[in-house]
Amino acid sequence: MSKHGLGKGLNALLAGTQAEDVARNVRELRLDSITPNPFQPRLHFDEDSLRELAGSIRENGVLQPVLVRRRGPDQYELIVGERRLRASRMAGLRTIPAIVRECSDRDMLLVALIENVQREDVNPVEQAHAYCRMQEEFGLTQEDIARRVGRSRSAIANTLRLLALPELALDALQAGRITEGHARLLVTLEPEMQANALEAFLARQMSVREAEAFVKSLRRGEVTAPMRATDPTPRDPNLSALEDSLSVAFGTRVSVEPITRGRGTIRIEFYSDEQLEGIVERLLDRG
Repeated sequence: MSKHGLGKGLNALLAGTQAEDVARNVRELRLDSITPNPFQPRLHFDEDSLRELAGSIRENGVLQPVLVRRRGPDQYELIVGERRLRASRMAGLRTIPAIVRECSDRDMLLVALIENVQREDVNPVEQAHAYCRMQEEFGLTQEDIARRVGRSRSAIANTLRLLALPELALDALQAGRITEGHARLLVTLEPEMQANALEAFLARQMSVREAEAFVKSLRRGEVTAPMRATDPTPRDPNLSALEDSLSVAFGTRVSVEPITRGRGTIRIEFYSDEQLEGIVERLLDRG
C-alpha cells in the first residue's frame, strides 16, 4: 500500500466518528467482547490518570466512542481508545459505546501510532520510537509524519535524534529524571562525553539553562564531567553526607576535600553568572 493510499484509507477509517455521525453509527458493546489493539505502541499508562478518567466516566459516562474492528461473532478488536477502554473497566462498566470499522493490520498500527504521539502525556522516547516505525514500516518521510501528527518537520527530526542517545540517557528521559531539553543537549555531545554529562546533570539536578551552560563549558574544556571510575580509597561517609547537604543548599555540586586533620577545601561549582550570584547571596546571608 502506498503512503498516499494510506492517508486516504485513514480518512475513510475515521469517517463517521464526528458528532453528527455518532448517533447513527455508535453501538453499545460488551467490554469483555473487546480485546486490546495488538499493535499498540504505547507501553506505559499512568495509573493516576486512568483513575481520574474512570471517575469522570462514572460521573458523566464515556463521551467519545471507541473505534473497533470485528474479529468474529460478537468479538471485536480495539483500534483507537485504549485509555477509555481501561478506564471504563476500572469504573465497573459492562458496556462501552463503540463504532465498528473495517481496518487492515497496517492501518491499525498507523492509527495507533498517530493517536498516541498526539497525546500530551506520551514521553519523547515513545514518540521517537513511533516516528521511527512510521519511517521504517510505512516509508513515510519526516514531512509526511509532521503533516499527519500536526507538528513541524524540525520537531520530528529533533525527536528522532534522541534515539541516538545511550540507553542510560533514554531511561532517564522516560523516567522523568531529565527533560527533553536535557536530552537534546546530550545529543550534541560526542558519545564518550554523553554518559559523564548525564551523570553531572543528575548529580547536580541542573535546570536546562544550567545544563546548557555546563555543556558549553565542557566543549571548551573549562570543566570536566565526573568520571564513572570509583576511587579505590574508601571515602568517609560523613563527608559524602555533608557534600549532599551542601549541594542541596546551594543547588549545585559541592565537594569537600580534606588535606590534613582539621584542614581542607570546599569547592562550589557554578555554570552561569546567574548561578554564581545566587551562591554568593546564600553565602552572604549566612554571614
